Amino acid sequence: MNLSDYFENAKGYGILSTADSSGKVNAAVYARPHFFDENTIAFIMRERLTHENLNSNPHAAYLFIESKPGYSGKRLYLTKLREETNDELVASICRRCDYSAFTDGLTRHVVFFTIDKALPLIGAGS
Repeated sequence: MNLSDYFENAKGYGILSTADSSGKVNAAVYARPHFFDENTIAFIMRERLTHENLNSNPHAAYLFIESKPGYSGKRLYLTKLREETNDELVASICRRCDYSAFTDGLTRHVVFFTIDKALPLIGAGS
């Protein structure tokens, strides 16, 4: 099964970890990634610490834990490619909301990453 199919069907939760240019780490809960091809994913981000860290350090790690007994999931090692501040794009990929209902005035970015490495949640690699 390829990664896009896996994330389309898997249920669970994810943590996106970033670090600033001096190495100070942050971790935040994020939904499943949006796939554009097998090597390019994106997350919708607000202007918070994760987004700020990616402006100075393009590397991130995404840990996904499946909602089932045991320890199943994926670890994705990522490098930021680019970002777009495009409400139409955000609305088109937002899975769980009617994006047109957002009136909070907050800017949302679609941040694109290349997948450098994908590993299972536990074991099989370094």
